[in-house]
Amino acid sequence: MSPEDLWRFLLVGYLFTVAVEAPVLVLFLSKHHELKRRLFAGLWLTACTYPVVVLVLPPLFEGSSRAAYLAVAETFAPAAECALFYLAFGGQGGEGVTRRDLLTIVAANLLSFLAGEVLGAYGWFGLFR
Repeated sequence: MSPEDLWRFLLVGYLFTVAVEAPVLVLFLSKHHELKRRLFAGLWLTACTYPVVVLVLPPLFEGSSRAAYLAVAETFAPAAECALFYLAFGGQGGEGVTRRDLLTIVAANLLSFLAGEVLGAYGWFGLFR
């Protein structure tokens, strides 16, 4: 995809990713995180990592296999989101960030990846297709 295509894809892909991941975060992040924080996480975490996945990594992997791109992108996104969530909320309150929270973030990323693969398989959108 050209840089222009990547920029056009950014908004659609971001909204799709948030639509998949935010409900998972709202439902499954620890209940000691108030609803406002869980909703914020659904928007904020993807806003931090998605531009890297869509705008930065594809040009770096131009000419490489799709598998190499996916390995890096789909490792980077949940790892960075877990780190951001932990740094922002890890020491707050008595409970802070739990293992459940981090697993929820990873699961949300996995679900959005799989949903994107399904849509991509039907030619609706996708990178490296």
